[in-house]
Order: sequence, then structure tokens, then C-alpha cells
Amino acid sequence: MSSNPHAAILCSPGLGHLIPVLELAKRLVTHRNFTVTIFAIPSPTSKAESELLKAATTPKFCDIVELPPPDISGCVGPDAAVVTLLAVMMREVRPAFRSAILGIKPPLRPTVLIVDLFSTESLSIGDELGIPKYVFIACNAWFLALTVYVRVLDKEVEGEYVDQTEPLRIPGCKPVRPEDVVDPMLDRTDQQYLEYVRIGSNFPKSDGILINTWEDLQHETLDAFRDERLLGGVAKVPVYPIGPLTRPVQSGGSAGPKEEGLFNWLDKQPSESVIFVSLGSGGTVSFEQMTEMAWGLELSQQRFIWVVRPPSNSPDAAFFTSGDGDNEASTYLPKGFLTRTRDVGLVVPLWVPQVDMLSHPSIGGFWSHCGWNSTIESITNGVPMIVWPLYAEQRLNATLLTEELGVAVRSKVLPLKKVVGREEIEGMVRKIMVDRDGQAIRGRVKELKLSAAKALSVAGSSYNALSQISGDNQAKC
Repeated sequence: MSSNPHAAILCSPGLGHLIPVLELAKRLVTHRNFTVTIFAIPSPTSKAESELLKAATTPKFCDIVELPPPDISGCVGPDAAVVTLLAVMMREVRPAFRSAILGIKPPLRPTVLIVDLFSTESLSIGDELGIPKYVFIACNAWFLALTVYVRVLDKEVEGEYVDQTEPLRIPGCKPVRPEDVVDPMLDRTDQQYLEYVRIGSNFPKSDGILINTWEDLQHETLDAFRDERLLGGVAKVPVYPIGPLTRPVQSGGSAGPKEEGLFNWLDKQPSESVIFVSLGSGGTVSFEQMTEMAWGLELSQQRFIWVVRPPSNSPDAAFFTSGDGDNEASTYLPKGFLTRTRDVGLVVPLWVPQVDMLSHPSIGGFWSHCGWNSTIESITNGVPMIVWPLYAEQRLNATLLTEELGVAVRSKVLPLKKVVGREEIEGMVRKIMVDRDGQAIRGRVKELKLSAAKALSVAGSSYNALSQISGDNQAKC
């Protein structure tokens, strides 16, 4: 019988959570000789999540246990925010997860427990089993710093964070502008804020924090976690940068007719000549903003592939949905746009294989909502970005990418506060695609691509960080 260390990973619903968890599992299996069981609560309406879970078992590299989604209708109101829904869901699923874990008998019982951001209340199950327990954060180190430090800010800052006149200072880190705070911090009276503070307060109960970034990308912030006088004294546990964890390019066989036609078109375009526009599985914009986006693309005279969703005034409207349904682009794009641009661009409804797209040599730019998964997929393929933050921690990501890493451009005002006009959009597209003053951005992202590959290589910083994760069987059987 196998004596390999066995990791149990608890994952909350959502593609943005599931994708990096699956890649973490692969890394543990291939680099650390772990066996892995993922306990997932798939969104019942998400076809993409179901397909990802199926792919994890064909061919099988880990076990998947799907926990039934708990009924939380009596725990949250009809207008509850996404963070509230996820936090309550993962709290209510805890008894089922505990039963499933404890039902695994030695010697097959897990020897290490890993939970995601919304599942920190399940860390105590690791204590019951007497095994090491970690939190996995599928975001960047600056987000982690804010999340760890929010319990201090909660006591020090009076009034709403967004009304502050000075940036929020975090020891050893770049300050956070009030307008960049994460969604749960927008309203301190909302339940999602209380859930967010609780999550950050639970981190010291772990034996360490795994994070989807790498040393060279955010070394100053990671250094702050190692210093007891700075964030180390607040987090109280080590932080392990083990990224970038990204989906691999899919090779042949699975492409449908739509994808085949898309890549056949891309194959005919010059190198780095096409901008890829996609605001993620949950990203929607208003009708007025979509009109300006279309005109901006047309005016830029650049080749493009645009993944479109029907317009909406709710930027996270698609978070718990499958993205299926009516998506006739001609009904909400400017009249004649599809005809006028048919020789230079493609409009694709709802979804494309993003990693395959970003890895194609014809792609030269990515107009993105800058979710962290999309961000590192872009960086690891050496593709500069237009960042268009919509929700969650994306405003924080956008500032990091433009002001600290220098691999992106952004609009002068947040898209959620004001419609960004076609002339500004035209200028951003041309800057990262063809203008001379965008050369530094294009060069910097290619440097970071090499940095990411080095971190993951044997003896690289992320490879070494993952090797420090304890997998010893310490269970008190």
C-alpha cells in the first residue's frame, strides 16, 4: 500500500478558485510525489467547472470528491454579496467535509490539509487529525498583505475606507489607495466585510500560507512577511510563494468547430498583431460601455478577437452562471460593426480556451478584467495588458500591474465609475500593440515571463518553496 504523503484540498465554488487548486494538485503529485484528494463544491449551473473536474480524472491525477452544496437560503438574504455567499457556503459545508475526511481510515487518511481563502474555518479539522494545515491563496501577495492586515485596520481606521483621504498603510508594503480596496471593504456594515475580517483573522491558525505568486515578482511584499517587525508579526506563519500556477495549453483533439475556425484565423495573422479581449467568466459591462469598446477597437485599426457577453449593469452577474444562452452579438453591438470589422477581427460569444489563445504567437495584447488567474496566464505568455478591473480584488491587481510591475495600461478613471470613451480606448489599444512608448511595457512582460519559468524550474524559488510543505504523516491514529 502506498506510503506517499496525502493532501486533502478543500475548494470553494468558482472557476477562479478551482483552476489554481487543480494546478496545485498537479504540482504536488508531480514534484512532491503526493497523492491528492480535492473536495469541491461545484456550482450547479457551471458547465465549465464540471468539465474541469472531469478532466482531472481523465486521465486521473487526483481523486475528486464532490460535496453537496449546502442550503444557505435561511442564512443569507436575497441580495447577499458573492463573498458572503461563498463564506457562508463553506461554513455550512464544514460538517459534510469533516465527515468525509474522518471517514477515510488510516493509512489512507490525509497527512496534510489545504483549504482555500473561503474555507479557513475548516483548519480546525487539521487539528483534530493532528496533521499540518495550510491556507492556499490564489491571488497575489499584496492582496494577502491587505487581507492579513485588515483586522488591524478595522481597529485603527474610523469611518468607511473609501472615504479616507490618505492611503491605507501596511507595514513593509505599498500603501493601498482607498479606491483600490477589495469589494468586501467598500461597506463596513455589510456582512461580507465581517466575513473578510474573519478570514484574515484565521490565517495565524494555519501552519503556513501557500500563494500563487513567485519571489521575483513581489519580493518586497514577501520580505515583509518574513520580518517580525512588519507583516511577519501579524501573519505569524510562513508564506510560501509557489506560483505561477496556470493551466497548461491543451494539445489537439478537444477543439470544436468554433475553436478550430478561431485558431485557423489566428494562424494566418502576423506575429503579435492581434489583441485578445476577454473580461472573464464573470465580466459584463453596460450597453453604453460596450458600444464605446466596439468603437475603440474599430478606431484603433488593430486586429482583434473579442469574447463578448450580453451587456449588464452588474459586473459580477455571471459569477454563478454557466454563460450559456442567447448571445446574438449583433443585437447589442453598434450597427454595422460586425460587417465593418470582419476583415480584421472576430467576435466570439461567451467563451474561448484562454490559455491556448494567450500562448498563440499572433496574440500581442490582452484586454483583461485582470483577475489573478488571467493576469499570470498573460505574464507567463509574455503578453502585455490593458487592465479593466470590475470586481473582487481586481482594482488592486490593476494598480500592481500598471504602477509596480509596469506590464499594463489602464483607463484614467475606473470603468465602474464612468464610461470610458472610444478615443481613450483607441489610445490604450495602440499603445500596447504598436506605439513606440509601449515598447517598455512589452519588454518588461517578456522579462517576467522568463522570471516565472525560472521560479518553477528545478531549484527555482517556487520549486524550493513547495518542497518545504510538510507531508509527513503526523496523524494521531
